[in-house]
Amino acid sequence: MAGFYFEELEVGRVFEHEIRRTVTEADNIFFSAMTYNPQPLHIDRHYAATTEWGQPLMNSFFTLGLVAGIAVSGTTVGTIVANLGMTEVRFPKPLFQGDTVSATTEVLGKRLSKSRTDAGIVEFEHKGFKQTGDMVVICKRQVMILLKKAA
Repeated sequence: MAGFYFEELEVGRVFEHEIRRTVTEADNIFFSAMTYNPQPLHIDRHYAATTEWGQPLMNSFFTLGLVAGIAVSGTTVGTIVANLGMTEVRFPKPLFQGDTVSATTEVLGKRLSKSRTDAGIVEFEHKGFKQTGDMVVICKRQVMILLKKAA
């Protein structure tokens, strides 16, 4: 699916993304290794068993990236110019291997770019949930999106 242009995104619109993904131990180990994160809470099953969680937690940056990635196919594929930032990132509940992640995106606001005549700035709120319905991540993301009339 092609992404939406700036003019096509309405403030208040909520996308319930069709893609879901079950996260694995390999996801956690590989992501932690690729980002040089040696936190035993993510990569050491025996250590994690001694914590309040009793098992490894999924790396929170993986969780954030996964939810943002799930949102791409339903919102910005082919129409984004750049990510500008993320704010108010929170992880209200833990995510563990074997959990299945789904996501929603709401358009919070938009304005024309002051520096580019072919783009606008859109603020999204992404939320990620596991199969129990518990929210595992929420963030606001600011992106620059192409104007349709400029495409």
